[in-house]
Parts: sequence; structure tokens; C-alpha cells
Amino acid sequence: MISRQTITHPFNRGNYTVGAPSPSKWARNTPVGDGAAALQADPVEVPETVVKALREAAHAVHTSRDEVVTRTRDWWAGSMIGETEGRPATPDAVFVEAADADQVAAVLRICHEAGIPVTPSAGRSNVTGAALPVFGGVVLDVCGLNRITGFDAGSNVVDVQAGMFGDLFEKQLQEEYGVTTGHWPSAFAVSTVGGWIACRGAGQLSTRYGKIEDMVVGVDVVHADGTRATYGDYARAAVGPDLRQLFIGSEGTLGVIVSARLRVHPLPEYASAVAYGFESFAEGLEACRRIMQRGATPAVLRLYDALESGTHFGHPETNLLLIADEGDPALVDASIEVAKEVCEVYGPELDSRAVFERWLDERMLVGKSAEGFEPGPGFVADTLEMAASWTDLPVIYDEVVAAIEAVDGTLAASAHQSHAYTDGACVYFSLRGDVAPKSRRDWYRAVWDAANAVLVAHGAALSHHHGCGLLRGPYMAKSLGAGFATFVAVKKALDPAGILNPGKLGLPSRFGTSPLS
Repeated sequence: MISRQTITHPFNRGNYTVGAPSPSKWARNTPVGDGAAALQADPVEVPETVVKALREAAHAVHTSRDEVVTRTRDWWAGSMIGETEGRPATPDAVFVEAADADQVAAVLRICHEAGIPVTPSAGRSNVTGAALPVFGGVVLDVCGLNRITGFDAGSNVVDVQAGMFGDLFEKQLQEEYGVTTGHWPSAFAVSTVGGWIACRGAGQLSTRYGKIEDMVVGVDVVHADGTRATYGDYARAAVGPDLRQLFIGSEGTLGVIVSARLRVHPLPEYASAVAYGFESFAEGLEACRRIMQRGATPAVLRLYDALESGTHFGHPETNLLLIADEGDPALVDASIEVAKEVCEVYGPELDSRAVFERWLDERMLVGKSAEGFEPGPGFVADTLEMAASWTDLPVIYDEVVAAIEAVDGTLAASAHQSHAYTDGACVYFSLRGDVAPKSRRDWYRAVWDAANAVLVAHGAALSHHHGCGLLRGPYMAKSLGAGFATFVAVKKALDPAGILNPGKLGLPSRFGTSPLS
């Protein structure tokens, strides 16, 4: 019922482009500036002979500055800051559209031979700068790979190309095959299947259905030199390391994902929900821990701190926990009953039906981090999602909020717990600042530095599902410790020429230093 509602209820009130990248609000309202690049220092120029070869190999090639800027804009606050100053993020590149996996392979062979950097791209909904061509070269767009190519009804596995947008994918799954992935990121209609995999994404119902890495059965990858391989395609295996996981979350730095097999589930017809209030965020986290460790897996287990409870549900007096589930009625009712038993120890049930209906109505609206604030010319809003153990989360919540609010210009920091496991959870912070327009980038860097210092100190995961891209690159080596050298070695082995998405995930690049380093 929740999964079906996601298709029948218009995404973002219908304010988006169906089947193609949707520009963010600032991008719709901001003309292409003629200032210097904000996030490119010394871009690699693509020789005319290479452009000619790309035109012969791919569906379309775009080289004009305005086309490149318009087609490479994303949803990242870091891009917005420069673009609204008249300084496009990465205006120097060649934008190449591929129509199928053969064209992806051909483009990579050309660029590998010429030593040209390649930045894979699709829905452009990322919020970390992951698909910005910071060293120029080629942006390889895979939106043309946009079909379901097979369905195994006995095993409930779908074969889908990487460039298919989430709304069209789920609509066809539900209405043609009667199944769902259960994967509902809040940007699902403006993002693609390949983007979900490349950034190791998560949906709102992940406690029931898992993150994307739990759904991928097999993945087809084109390597940096244009060769191809299929990884996985087993229900489970013991044939050495799970090589699928190298590419899930690699953000285009190790290969280009062109298609995948995903697990799906019968489309549920039954759902139930309850909501409770808690005196503190820490108390609510404790209730979530107890629900999960009793073995219940409600599809939705979302705890909002007092600021967000007030903004999103009209309950500023409490820390609101929404528990909802869908599926077989016997399983759903049992799961909700466990949650009730845990929560009733802390306080009375809220107006559960009203809370659930409001959540259903508003959960797919974009830009919710700015809700409740009046944006001015110096306003910046962003989100930071991370993961840690139940033991550490209460103090991390307190310290991250305090660190962000200690930066001059911050209006407020808040958070909700969005994805839960038996051993820990994701906490999703929202941060807002209002400073002089020329000081926005300094404020933005300062709050991210402050928050990530807390996460590194506690050994938390810097990101739970947005990925790292350009934004989190400066913190990666400290976060991964000695393991970061292993990542660098894998990169060198799979992409010895270093052409794939250089400058991201903190990886060293032969093309120069990342603009945020």
C-alpha cells in the first residue's frame, strides 16, 4: 500500500520532468553565468580528433558552454553557491550521450586511449558533486539506457538498464508485473537505477526491503578500457570476495554500471501505522533500538527531533516516532504490535492516522531541509546523513548539532533517524545558514568540517546513502584509516590510467588536486 501510493501520489506535486533529468529550483531560476568556473581549475581539453571519434561512436555530443553547464548542473548546495554568483561549477567539458552499452564501451575505449577523463552521469540528482567533471574531459550520460529488459517471475528478479528513472521503473514493475523493489529514496523520480547503485542508496522503506546493496543480484560493468564483465547473479555464493560490492558505491570511479538484476517483492495491499512521542531524541533512539533488537522490521521507523516534529507534523512539544509497515497482514500486525509494546512504556500514542497521512502526502517533496525558514540571498540549506552504532548515536546527535550551531551564521541544525538496523542506524541531519552571499562557501565548508570532525572522532560512517562525491573527499582518508590505501590500490588496478571520475571520493588523481582539497 505504501509502495503503491508512491506511484499513484504525484512526486513533488508533479513538479519535475518525467524520464529526463530535472533541474533543481535554483537551476530553473538561474541563467548560465559567464564568470570563471567555480570548481574547475585546469580542465583537460578534448582534442577535436577525439570529439570527431566520439560523434561517430555515440548517440549525441554537445560541446557548447551553455549546453555543458545546463546538462551538468546537479542538486548539490556546493554547486548552487557558485552558479548563483554567475560562476558555473564545471563549464569546460564535452557532454556525450550513449544510447546503449555498446556505445558506453566505445566511448570509454576512445577516452582510455587518449587519456581523457570520463565522468559518468545520469539523473543528476546527486547532492555531493559526484557527477561534476572537475578536470574537464567527457561527461558520459547513460540516460538512454532506460528499459526493463527481462523479468524472472519465479525468482522475482528484474533485469533493468542503468539509466531508467525510478518512477517509470516502478510504474512498469507494479502495473505490468505486480511487484515492487520497495526502494523509495526521496528523490526516486529524479534519479536512476544506476545512480542508486553507484551511490549505494537507500529508500524510505529500507528497514523492510534493505538498502540497494541488498537488492542487487548482479551488475554489468564497462571497465575504464572499454572491456566488460558481469559480477554476481547468484542468490548467494562462496566464490571468493563479493566483487559486486566493489562497484556498488564506487560512484563511477571503478567502472560504468550499464545494467543490473534486482530483487523485487509482491506488491503489498495492506499497511498499518502508529506514532508516539518521546521526551528526548535519545529516548526515541532507545525505543528504535529495542524494536529492532526484538526482531521487528517495520518498513518505516523514523524518529524526528523536536524541531522537525514541529515543522513536519505540528508536534514541536515532542520527538515524534512514526512506525509503519506494509505486506502480509499477519507480519505487519505482529511488527506493529511489537512497536506498540516498546513505545507504550514511554508515553501515549499520538494521533497516528493524521501523522501517517501527512507523512504519506509530503514524503516525496524535495527541498524539505529548508522548510520553516525564509530563504534570502545568503541562505544555504543542506543535509548530512551518517550511520553509527546505537551506543554512539545519542552523543553523536548532540555533538553534531552543537558543532554545526557553533559556526557563525548557522540558523539551526536538526535531525531525524531514518534507517534502522539491529546494531545501529542512520541519522539524517539538516543544516541551514544565512550569511552574506559572498561568505556562503566559507560557512558551508566550516559546518561540514565541524560535523565531520565529530563523525571521524567517533568512527562513524561519513555517509549512509548519499555517497561521498566531491563533498566528502577531504575526509575520506581520515575516515577509512589504513583501509584507504586498499581503496587507492583497487582504483589503480581497475583504472590504471586514472580516467574514471577523477577527483572524487578523495582518491588521488594524475589530473591535479580536487578543488575541495
